[in-house]
Amino acid sequence: MLTGRVPKDIASQKEYPPYQIKWLDEAKADVRALDRPTAMRLFEGVFRFARTGSGDVNAMHGNMAGALRLRLGDYRVLFTLEGGVMRIFGVRHRSEAYR
Repeated sequence: MLTGRVPKDIASQKEYPPYQIKWLDEAKADVRALDRPTAMRLFEGVFRFARTGSGDVNAMHGNMAGALRLRLGDYRVLFTLEGGVMRIFGVRHRSEAYR
């Protein structure tokens, strides 16, 4: 079962952890632009969510409806869950994540 702050619509899904992680090219470029300690914290948070489902996850709204965000410090990992796969399409600083 999912733990942490997970929206009800996600918690009610039939897909449960562990999730396979798929990094899209844009997300890889976002991580490469970060300093190493920050990138490593992001990787740890993503792996923890994929393995256990724990983390501060919320559903996105507006033009990003259907996507989710994982809050990791000052950064937001933007992703979708499709068929047991966590597709990460962006990593943004919190000041840019919702634009």
